[in-house]
Amino acid sequence: MDGLKKRLNESVQLKLSFSLSLAILAVAVVAGVFSFLSAFDEAHELQDDVLRQVARLMDQQRLPPATAATDARLSDEESRVIVQRLGDGNLSPVGADAGGRLRLPTTLADGLHTLEIGSETYRVLARTTAAGKRIAVAQESGFRNEIARDSALRTVMPILILVPVLLLIVADLVRKLFRPIATLSKEIEQRAEQELHPIEDHHLPTEVRPFVVAINRLLARVAESMDSQRRFVADAAHELRSPLTALSLQAERLAQAEMPSQARERLVVLRQGIERGRNLLDQLLTLAKAQSPTEAPRSPISIQKIYRRVLEDLMPLAEAKHIDIGVEGTQDTRVWASELDLIAVVKNLVDNAIRYTPEGGGVDLSVSTEEGRAILRVQDTGPGIPLAERDRVFEPFYRTLGSEEIGSGLGLSIVQTIARRIGAEIRLGFADDAKQAGLSVVVIIPMAAPSQGAESLHLE
Repeated sequence: MDGLKKRLNESVQLKLSFSLSLAILAVAVVAGVFSFLSAFDEAHELQDDVLRQVARLMDQQRLPPATAATDARLSDEESRVIVQRLGDGNLSPVGADAGGRLRLPTTLADGLHTLEIGSETYRVLARTTAAGKRIAVAQESGFRNEIARDSALRTVMPILILVPVLLLIVADLVRKLFRPIATLSKEIEQRAEQELHPIEDHHLPTEVRPFVVAINRLLARVAESMDSQRRFVADAAHELRSPLTALSLQAERLAQAEMPSQARERLVVLRQGIERGRNLLDQLLTLAKAQSPTEAPRSPISIQKIYRRVLEDLMPLAEAKHIDIGVEGTQDTRVWASELDLIAVVKNLVDNAIRYTPEGGGVDLSVSTEEGRAILRVQDTGPGIPLAERDRVFEPFYRTLGSEEIGSGLGLSIVQTIARRIGAEIRLGFADDAKQAGLSVVVIIPMAAPSQGAESLHLE
């Protein structure tokens, strides 16, 4: 009972359905009882009219009641009407069921009476005819009640049939009335973090629109706040670029000068710090762009083309560490995504793979298709990411414990942000499951529709 009360208090839809159902049942019970009693009384009244009509017919046609009661009976026992004289004195030794006469009192007053005769109950009409004779017209009450009850039940039967149907209709109507709210909830739930555009309210009920207006105002304030933060990050990164570039140039000029070995070692550390700061600024700018809304792509993009552009940019970094890097296979596919977004995703994944792979290792890129989706895979022979840290590596500025590589900790965060925006999915695993070594990053992206991607999928 407490569980039902809790559910009713938590759900307006359930409370409304329960209240309407309870009201319908209450009205149906009252209407059913009233209809049953009215029909029952009406049936009895009709049966009394039958007795009056029989008595009137006997009087008007001057038909004397037969001395044998069976002569005045109908063949149907349930519908039989007994007609006999009152005060004859010729009482039959057998009962009425066996064809005898009813033992009625001679002093019975004119009118309708309910009498107990033997073990049976009879409805009796006493009447004095125009000739001065007194007659009695009787019918067994048990049969009368059964007929009246059947008639009353037939009157109530439509209510008994229609009430369950009405309850189902009400439950269905309530569910349909709340469907726009459920649709609205589902729409908001499926939105990505960056989708802060207003909710359409023209198809919603008037009672719900004030809530939607309030939500839209909140979304507008959140969007404005996020835009302000992105602008601040982008502006700060731009402003810091110039002094860092100047420091980098000064460090290069200083490296050309003669200096003790100890000072040169410190200069190397300084230049690494400056380079790390420049990389951090570049990553911050990329993250700010990834968090900003972009226009929908107008045409599908070749994955192999993206691979080639990324390898051209990062090949010097791979050669410096003697890393064998390349694309496995010649299979290609096209996906509906922004070219800049795909370049940012692949470039960050490959850059991480090169940085965390030891010298002489390998980085492999591949693409395949499965169930209408493009499978982008980047594998390396580095240490991989432990299972315990895989949920945290997508957080901004988080770096794997024990890592000595120079980085900002924003690469996978940028990849995750772009993946959510384009509807992609990212999976992390080991390149070598047996040794639990190496990192395998799989990016699953919906492919272009056949009609839209009918162009050749060969390398451009």
